Amino acid sequence: MQMISKPRRNRALARLLANPMTYFGGAILLVFVLAAIFAPQVAPHDPYKQDFSAGNLPPLSPDHVLGTDDLGRDTLSRLIYGGRSSLTAGLIVVALSASIGVTLGLISGFYGGVIDSIIMRLVDILYAFPFLILAIAVVAILGPGLFNVMIVLGSISWIEYSRVVRSVVLQIKVQDYVLASRALGASNFRIMFWHILPNCVSIIIVQATFSVAGAIIAAAALSFLGFGAQPPEPEWGAMLNAAQRFIRVTPVMSILPGTAIILVVIAINLIGDALRDALDPNTQT
Repeated sequence: MQMISKPRRNRALARLLANPMTYFGGAILLVFVLAAIFAPQVAPHDPYKQDFSAGNLPPLSPDHVLGTDDLGRDTLSRLIYGGRSSLTAGLIVVALSASIGVTLGLISGFYGGVIDSIIMRLVDILYAFPFLILAIAVVAILGPGLFNVMIVLGSISWIEYSRVVRSVVLQIKVQDYVLASRALGASNFRIMFWHILPNCVSIIIVQATFSVAGAIIAAAALSFLGFGAQPPEPEWGAMLNAAQRFIRVTPVMSILPGTAIILVVIAINLIGDALRDALDPNTQT
């Protein structure tokens, strides 16, 4: 099996650790991830508990550091639990889309011919539809809810993986070690998943990193439009939806979840850029 040599892996790791974007993005993302994991311990209040006598409190109010929403629910607690929903949605979407896209990309690039034409024409058809509109249409059929949003986004956002993996497979499958494996009687399954796929891992990791950010934005957008997380479930896009009615009265209700989305997406993109720079074979010597 031809794989990236240990010295090249070490050099890639060294480049990753030497890149300041890794630490800056990682620090921001780590805060949100830890807060999401330990939400029950970190959140000061029950994110669902309503207190109509304390509605629309501003930040730095007694017992409510970031204030409350119109129903008197603690904003900080809902932000923390909303991060759990948004980050989970991003990871599940990427896991599903990567599984589909990588598999189809492997099959398409390896077998070529009619199989390749069918898969690539399916990709072209999906590219013809605006992504968000297609997602809205499918979610509208299945019904609103964060779970349905994750399934839909994962099922239609695999096309980038398939095209990227296919392009790599087309280059790798003609390499000498692959031809030698075929001559020795290795099965197509073994060649694809044992000899070719490991050499696609670096580009898949980079693609998946950027896709997490896109999935978080897409899930938040659908929740903002009312197709994703439903009240009273805390989720950043749903929080923006609920806050738009009070943007002039308590603008912080909109600013906080929007800022959370921006920070997480920036952090993930910085990590993605650092990974791309570290794993780019054109920069490895």
